[in-house]
Amino acid sequence: MDNRKDFYTRHRDRLAVRTAMLKHRNRGFILGEIISFIAFIAFLAAYTAVDSGMWTLAAAAVMLMLYVVIRRMDVMNSRRIEWFEALHGVHERELRYLAGDYKCFDDGARYADPSHPFTFDMDVFGRDSLYNRVCRTLTTGGSDCLARSLAGDPFDGKPISRQLIDERREAIDELAAMPDWRVRFLASGAAGHIDTGAIVASLQSVRAMNVPRTALSMPVVILSALSLTGFYASILMSAFGSLPSNIPVLWGVLQFFTVLMLCSGPLRKISREVGSMHERMRHYVSIIRQAYSLRDGGAAADGGDASPLRSAELRRILGSLDGAPDSFHETEQILKALDRRGNVLGLILFDMFMLSDWFLLRRFLKWQERYLDRVGQWTAAMSRMDALVSMATFRYNEPQAGGAVIDEGDGVVYEARALWHPFLGNKAVRNDFSILNGNYYIVTGANMAGKSTFLRSLGINYILAMNGMPVFAGSLRVSVFALFTSMRTTDDLTRGISYFNAELLRLRQLIGFCEEHKNTLIILDEILKGTNSADKLNGSRLFLEYISLRNVTGVIATHDLELSRMADGHAGRFHNYCFEIELGTDVTYSYRITPGVARNQNATFLLKELLDGKSPRP
Repeated sequence: MDNRKDFYTRHRDRLAVRTAMLKHRNRGFILGEIISFIAFIAFLAAYTAVDSGMWTLAAAAVMLMLYVVIRRMDVMNSRRIEWFEALHGVHERELRYLAGDYKCFDDGARYADPSHPFTFDMDVFGRDSLYNRVCRTLTTGGSDCLARSLAGDPFDGKPISRQLIDERREAIDELAAMPDWRVRFLASGAAGHIDTGAIVASLQSVRAMNVPRTALSMPVVILSALSLTGFYASILMSAFGSLPSNIPVLWGVLQFFTVLMLCSGPLRKISREVGSMHERMRHYVSIIRQAYSLRDGGAAADGGDASPLRSAELRRILGSLDGAPDSFHETEQILKALDRRGNVLGLILFDMFMLSDWFLLRRFLKWQERYLDRVGQWTAAMSRMDALVSMATFRYNEPQAGGAVIDEGDGVVYEARALWHPFLGNKAVRNDFSILNGNYYIVTGANMAGKSTFLRSLGINYILAMNGMPVFAGSLRVSVFALFTSMRTTDDLTRGISYFNAELLRLRQLIGFCEEHKNTLIILDEILKGTNSADKLNGSRLFLEYISLRNVTGVIATHDLELSRMADGHAGRFHNYCFEIELGTDVTYSYRITPGVARNQNATFLLKELLDGKSPRP
């Protein structure tokens, strides 16, 4: 972690120094612009006041040229300042991440869904959530892609498999090894979150424009070529006296008005639509170009020697982006040509001598036909890349985390050594735990002993493993299975749903989920908390008896020690584990899971302390 902090700090400080130098230089440019412009005016005035003042005109011309050069240097310098400030901001935000401050990142609260099989219980979305720590996305498409992936849906809609996970992990690891490139990518979108939906809608609007397509027909192309050939031939013949001089003039005027009449309306519509699209896409094009730079090789993109990308996932994404940079470059050229139409004299001359408007219309139609069918492909690829960069940044920022091994076994496999919850950092106590397919693990323990945190450690590390991301364990071997949790059920007064009713609804959802999925791991924190202890015990036993007849594996935390007796009647399938505490003059928590049933509880002890005026423990 210290290496990461040194990397970000060193680059941030270097960028701050370079930005300060450029800003100082910027003041010099402004002063130079003022002096050169005043000198230009002064020399012009001197020309009217002195005899033989041609030298003052020459000096005025030099000052004007100097002003233009300084002005251009000023613009370029300002762009560099803007770029360095964007890079500085990326490093600053990552330093805040390492310090445990995630407020500057998207928390994904809009994706929170209490009815989801596991994201609500596992703190996947919301303030200080997993998404909040991972997300660096620049586009709404990337945010949606990342959210779907953390919620259990792969990027491309294919079922999760070992191959998909391994390819994802390889892509994440390869991008994680390119910190400079990732910083440039993130800085490219520093101007604000890019609305992928608006860009797609804008491109589709341009694609659907009803523009006359006669400019693409071969007979019209031949007719245009013949018209230009005849026009230039008439100019030559007029020059040599074999044709009246008014013929080429009339021919040119006729060409101008014909082209203007046929093309002016469509070009105004094109200018309006393409201009709006291009403004929205300015920053999107920038990140596409950064992504496309990986085609030169991963190491080369990070300032090293060129080498081909190893990751099949990254190669597929870049393959899907084929044509995108060319398309956007062509868009810029079309816009520049449309802007030039504002010069009336130029418009007349270019249409008269080159049929410029007609060829510009033809150029747009060819661009529309060649590229715009691939808009969906490009935006989907960029959304996946955007999400992968976020995951890779998380991988880089968490060097203490390791990689999971994906087991090909048909069933629930979960073998963890030194597992801990990623949100706890260095203070986390690490635990070993194995889950066998079709088995159930009853976890007992006192309040605040670590049961719920442990259950979340199991779930959140599984989510990370399924995404090819780093897992917080010395080693972790898991198979691909379905996950369902019930840990944070709440009532809903607006809909008249009591706490107990909400629990029943969640359990009914769980049963339906297990029937739909072949292999399921369920993680439950207290079954039927909303009823009395005897009813709760009987109901919990009934539920576990029922669900154990399905292809389901479970880890269940409970305060009810009697539930642990299920291991007596189901030897080999039900197992007891606990988080034990020590009671003396104080409560000692080990936060270590061990086989057996908890002996000590702390509620009465802590309540007595509270009544004696002592502060409750956190």
